[in-house]
Amino acid sequence: MNIHDYNFTTLPVHCPDLSCDEFRVNLMSDLSETSSVSDTHHLVESKEDDRLLSNIPMTSFNFINSIIGSGIIGVPYALRQAGFGLGIILLIVVAITTDASILLLIEGGKLSNTDTYQDMVLVACGRPGFFLLSTLQFLYPFIAMISYNVIMGDTVTKIIVRIGGDSLMTTVLGNRQFIIFLATVLVTLPLSMYRNIARLSKWAFVSLVLVVFIIISICIKLGVFTKNIEPTPDAWNFANYNITQAIGIMAFAYMCHHNTFLIHSSMENPTSQRWGFVTHFSILFCMVLMLTFGVIGYTSFTGYTQGDLMENYCHEDDLMNAARIAFAITIMLTYPVECFVTREVVENAFFASSQPSPMWRHITVTVVVVILTAAVSMSTDCLGIVLELNGVLAACPLAYIIPPLCVMKLRQEPIFSKVNIVPICIFVFGSLVASIGLIMAILSISEGLNCSHGKEMEYCHNPAIQENTTGLNSSMF
Repeated sequence: MNIHDYNFTTLPVHCPDLSCDEFRVNLMSDLSETSSVSDTHHLVESKEDDRLLSNIPMTSFNFINSIIGSGIIGVPYALRQAGFGLGIILLIVVAITTDASILLLIEGGKLSNTDTYQDMVLVACGRPGFFLLSTLQFLYPFIAMISYNVIMGDTVTKIIVRIGGDSLMTTVLGNRQFIIFLATVLVTLPLSMYRNIARLSKWAFVSLVLVVFIIISICIKLGVFTKNIEPTPDAWNFANYNITQAIGIMAFAYMCHHNTFLIHSSMENPTSQRWGFVTHFSILFCMVLMLTFGVIGYTSFTGYTQGDLMENYCHEDDLMNAARIAFAITIMLTYPVECFVTREVVENAFFASSQPSPMWRHITVTVVVVILTAAVSMSTDCLGIVLELNGVLAACPLAYIIPPLCVMKLRQEPIFSKVNIVPICIFVFGSLVASIGLIMAILSISEGLNCSHGKEMEYCHNPAIQENTTGLNSSMF
């Protein structure tokens, strides 16, 4: 939506301390300065280009693909944190809450007569809200990129050692920091240099197929591990005390709000009924996928479950090594998309008045962002804590705090009126999870992190497990 398309005479907001005419002039100025590089402008083609719109099935597919990412690999660990029974309930509760918050987000766009998350917050909360949102929109993909690097470092080293032999374990090729550096220089940095992510869109279906392959692989291995690994003493506890950290991981796994307006704008005839169907179906499909992945992953390893589930599988398990390759490819193709979002937030916050970005600045911002994520990811191999921090610091505010807050302000109804019951519940839920989760994550870090990167799990020396994990050697490597 162009700035001149806004109907400032009918904006449903109050004009405190200003005349309404003065408020509209100031708002138009804010929108002109801060929206020149809005997400819709950069992530999709201009509306003048006769862009092909998506029907309900295609819109649902795009929505599902935007939700399923690296977060799904941490869902079994979330069940371990929350307790098996309560974890399953929380996965369903977070799905329902996410569904409601997505609908609120689009409602906020309609009430404010905007079609981007940034502009909606700008209308509802002014510049302070806009810059807070920009900070969160930077943090979320930035931390996600760190998690991708952690996964690549954990995954690729095992594949290299499996192919080249144990002798490589003590060389640079078996060093996760070197692998992260190599993957950054050879793959993720060059791909992140693209100015238009449409060049990578054709791989969306491939990524989803690879995720399905990973789920099928863990299903095949379920019987082997449940039969030969003794459950830990507290494996089937209904609830554990790390509930907020588990919700943080789940919020990260379901997170799609930074793409919601983009997908909504690409849909044919996006009525409330049609969009509601897409939202409900997409969240339901992802919930079933995450429940399947989480239950099977946790059931296989119970208390041994790691933040990166792939760390639980034996180094000589060739089927899971194939799954590791599939996941590494998925991550490498997803990384540039998150880098694109991070770079655009920087451009929007600091260089909004000097667009388009010259090539030297485009390269400089990209290189700085990629180097920073690589440096941070080299300092930790604990994916669980990275997912927790991203969930409580960025995903919760973006999904469960800001949308209901903006909608309540835009509705012009008394805060505690019946119409605001759902937004209030979502707001309270997100605020509690973000605050308590952050405290718990900090305590976990201060007590020391316990990760198993590069270490063969003890149960992998069980002859019965070894016999069932090396049967594909001749056909795969």
